[in-house]
Amino acid sequence: MKIDKLRERIESLAAGKGNVRGPQGRAIDEVIDALDVGALRAAEPSGDDWVVNAWVKQAILLYFTRREVTVMGDAHGLQFFDKLPVKRNYKKLGVRCVPPGVARYGSFLGRNAILMPAFVNVGAYVDEDTMIDTWATVGSCAQVGKGVHLSGGVGIGGVLEPPQATPVIIEDGAFVGSRCIVVEGVRVEREAVLGAGVVLTASTPIIDVRGGQPVTTKGRIPARAVVIPGSVPKRFAAGEYTVPCALIIGTRSESTDRKTSLNSVLRDFEVAV
Repeated sequence: MKIDKLRERIESLAAGKGNVRGPQGRAIDEVIDALDVGALRAAEPSGDDWVVNAWVKQAILLYFTRREVTVMGDAHGLQFFDKLPVKRNYKKLGVRCVPPGVARYGSFLGRNAILMPAFVNVGAYVDEDTMIDTWATVGSCAQVGKGVHLSGGVGIGGVLEPPQATPVIIEDGAFVGSRCIVVEGVRVEREAVLGAGVVLTASTPIIDVRGGQPVTTKGRIPARAVVIPGSVPKRFAAGEYTVPCALIIGTRSESTDRKTSLNSVLRDFEVAV
């Protein structure tokens, strides 16, 4: 697969040059096929940062135009009525999928990943040894690293438009506690721990209280940080009220194994999961 040529074909179709439903649209199929086996990604690491492949996201959007809604599934079991088929290459990829877990075609799950009764949307990339626990959702084009645990009911947001927008990124070894919500391109760096119920949007204040003075940032949880839900006062015309924030209260130790470190962190900081 020649990436540069494929990109040119997709960008031409996105600009309205060519028939998406005709033979030229096969370039779109090639992109979705490549996403399904992990040969392409909507975003990928580049040094210490991430690069968004906007043309890949354009191909996903064009795929919806290219396909018709149809009945899918077993006539005597689960059925779906949609434009995108469901993923079926679990055995080849070495992935365990527990009924009724669903991943859409064009998403990727790495070897030894486990998909409980949960949902992974098109364009998402989930790396090896990652657990997607019951009723968790991984949105379109979200990037989830190796050895990540997404606990029950976690919501990882997706983004297709605008194509250049950065998706949610959960890096290697992170632990995301029950009912956490991570959306709007927030990046959770490697081995961070989010306690149950943390909500992270692009505008959520992230307050680091590990030092003598609070430090407030937005959009990014640093590596190995331990985070719990919190609230801060905010004045409105009608008075002062509290609004949600995320509190960084500690750091996972580098001196121990990741699992041991995680268990220790959860005990030491009394973090609910």
